[in-house]
Amino acid sequence: MTHLSNREPIKLIIQIPCLNEAETLPSVLSTIPAHIPGIDTIETQIIDDGSTDGTAEIARNLGVTHILVNKTNIGLARSFQKGIENALHRGATIIVNTDGDNQYSSASIPDLIRPILEGRADIVIGDRKPGENEDFSLVKRSLQRFGTRVVRRLAGVDVTDAVSGFRAYSRDAALDINVMTGFSYTIETLIHAGQKGYTVVSVPVGINRATRPSRLFKSMGSFLRKQLVTILRSYVMYRSLSAFLALGGIMLFLGALPIIRFLILYAMGSGDGHIQSLVLGGVFLLAGYLTVVIAFLSDTIATNRRLTEHVLVRLRRLEMSEAPDEKDEVQSDSAFRANTIKNAAN
Repeated sequence: MTHLSNREPIKLIIQIPCLNEAETLPSVLSTIPAHIPGIDTIETQIIDDGSTDGTAEIARNLGVTHILVNKTNIGLARSFQKGIENALHRGATIIVNTDGDNQYSSASIPDLIRPILEGRADIVIGDRKPGENEDFSLVKRSLQRFGTRVVRRLAGVDVTDAVSGFRAYSRDAALDINVMTGFSYTIETLIHAGQKGYTVVSVPVGINRATRPSRLFKSMGSFLRKQLVTILRSYVMYRSLSAFLALGGIMLFLGALPIIRFLILYAMGSGDGHIQSLVLGGVFLLAGYLTVVIAFLSDTIATNRRLTEHVLVRLRRLEMSEAPDEKDEVQSDSAFRANTIKNAAN
């Protein structure tokens, strides 16, 4: 970690992914602090994910510094990644991500970035204290606590609100972000941070009363299913060797049991009627062997992934060295991809 107080100037970009947030966006922007101790420049950025209510126009009228517009809805995770890359290109030292529905109190931004400014953290998660949130049902509060414990164990990071979207990233941590899932970035980035050895801390933040149901998922069942898939996918992606070795070891153990049973019975002279144990054990042993082979193959793929991530980080650093235009920007998704490809080619 680098103590950011030694860097000058320090630019904070507050990004807000939006989907039809014309009503609440003014409240979010109006409560963002105009001055924060230790910060030289504060800029705002919205990523309009295919809104149909004029969100981008509202943002432009309210003086948002950077405006990215997706022609169609590409999802929260991809919009988040797109915003991170643009903020880095704009020279951000710290990036804060918040929501356009005014769920999080913007007055907590100074508390959120303080651990990064003091050099105590690379990533800071805003703790909504979901277990005490009266807007959440008892089932949701219980699931939030359980999910956070699972993520803490898998990621190896000490967080208290794993799915909070109110978080801050240092420039170094943001450079290393690569979101693969199309659902939500919250869990995957935490597992990635733990794998990369970044320091993650949680700080209490204020929240506002909910203005509408979440648009990220249609039902609690849908949310749980998608988050479970994200957890499993992220764990296999970043810890493939241990995941497949554990699975292969379980299969080998289960395969050994019926074979040992058959051998004992055969030695006792009564094994002829237990051929099914030998067949079952052989199936599990074969499956376990193949899973172990997959473990080492997946570890090789993961090594290639890490090398690719190093290349991406270096590419992003090169892009950051280019002087960007300081004027407001309204950029379509296709234009953003075209500029990224152009920069990579150069």
